[in-house]
Amino acid sequence: MTADPHARTAAPAPRPDDDAAARSRVLASIASAAPALTDLSERLHAHPEVAWQEHRAAAWTAEALAGHGFEVTTSYLGFPTAIRARLGTGRRRVGLMAEYDALPGLGHACGHNIITAASVGAAAALAGFAEERDLTVEVYGTPAEEGGGGKIELLKKGAFAGLDLALMVHPSPVDWAEARPFAVSHSHIEYRGRSAHAGAYPDRGVNANDAFLIAQTSLGLLRQQLPPDTRVHGIQTTGGQAPNAIPDRTDGRWYVRAGTLAELEGVQARVERCFRAGALATGCELTITPESEPYAEFRTEHRALEIYQRQAESLGRRFDAPPEHATMNRASTDMGNVSQVVPAIHPYIGLGCYPAANHQPDFEAHCVGEAADRAIADGAAALALTALEYLGEPEG
Repeated sequence: MTADPHARTAAPAPRPDDDAAARSRVLASIASAAPALTDLSERLHAHPEVAWQEHRAAAWTAEALAGHGFEVTTSYLGFPTAIRARLGTGRRRVGLMAEYDALPGLGHACGHNIITAASVGAAAALAGFAEERDLTVEVYGTPAEEGGGGKIELLKKGAFAGLDLALMVHPSPVDWAEARPFAVSHSHIEYRGRSAHAGAYPDRGVNANDAFLIAQTSLGLLRQQLPPDTRVHGIQTTGGQAPNAIPDRTDGRWYVRAGTLAELEGVQARVERCFRAGALATGCELTITPESEPYAEFRTEHRALEIYQRQAESLGRRFDAPPEHATMNRASTDMGNVSQVVPAIHPYIGLGCYPAANHQPDFEAHCVGEAADRAIADGAAALALTALEYLGEPEG
């Protein structure tokens, strides 16, 4: 039998009285930090920055962590908007993820401002335990989660290696414990044709817009033959300049999702054939460029997730969402790639705002305010308590 690379020897569990004392300290730390955490979240929300452009977000997050005594590395591993903050020298390493990029045109409609504030709060709470629990507490400011694969690029340069637990909470309409994201590919599609006057010389043109139309028609027909655990969707970003000029260039961005990276490879090949059909029929040149390496499916560390759910419930969170919410945990994330390397969890923390849901303007409005502030505090506390219990008391 192959050994599980995520397996860890269980640390001795803390005694009940120690557990209660630790809980009180965590909650007191987060209560004390709450005004600053809310301020950080609201500033991020008011000044959204898209993938790889999160300069203010990275600086504000670094400043907040430095204020809690963390040693902060900016431009981490050569990425201008990535940071890593560390406190402690313990042999057991906890890594908290701070995603802070926003969506083009939708701002923080995925709530990354809440993710960052909750991770900063959890790190501040854990800092007080670093020496006595033999911990190194680390926070990673990870750019470009909404397309761009910031964590994947960091992984390729050695980030996250050796963490005993990587964790974060992600806002959603309701609390849901286990993330089951799709693996996903992100592609830039470009057709090149030849422009001509659409009325006087149409025969001299090679219509790049027609190529995209043929591809999308092919994709629509393909969907009925795809496995149920897949998604194919995208947008055309350039479709021409004037109605009386045959378009010589069209562009688009296309995502393909599947249950695993292995399944994704086969579906991606079928989707690309649809785009080649557009080029073949019109005579256009086609270029398909990956926007990032594919995001992997998520591998959950179940003992840590069980602890998280119990700790969150002790704070008053409820995980009794009706079945219609069962697909909300399928959104893709580059945290899936991290979970393939180190033990990780990615639970969802609810804002109580259904039917407003992620990537909608209404959800963006709910990512500040009373429910958002509670999600920050509860998320920070649940993450910190999870890390402490998961790792247990140090031996000796």
